Amino acid sequence: MDCIHLTGIRCYGYTGYLHEEQVLGQWFEVDVKLWLDISTAAKTDAIEDTLDYRSVISLIQNLVKTSKFSLLERLVGTIADAILTECDRVTQVQLTVSKPAAPIPDFGGKISIEVTRTKSNL
Repeated sequence: MDCIHLTGIRCYGYTGYLHEEQVLGQWFEVDVKLWLDISTAAKTDAIEDTLDYRSVISLIQNLVKTSKFSLLERLVGTIADAILTECDRVTQVQLTVSKPAAPIPDFGGKISIEVTRTKSNL
């Protein structure tokens, strides 16, 4: 199976356990791998024969921007399920969502959650 990688999708959103995170918001970074068959598009050079990944980027940005969840786990699961539901050609998705500036004292790293889902998980 073929795979399209979309990396470094930056979105501003309001998911977080702390009240301030849901009010003030913060930046998130999203990387996604999309498994699908691109063999027809490789021959025809027609966007109709593949996945227009602009739609996936918009879907991710919209979900991060409009969702207000306490847990990053819920946001990641929601995005993965939405991609599999909205994108008929995609059979599997691997998604990583990161908080580059997690509000944890004395912690300068980032927090990331990764999920892998297939159509059969829906």
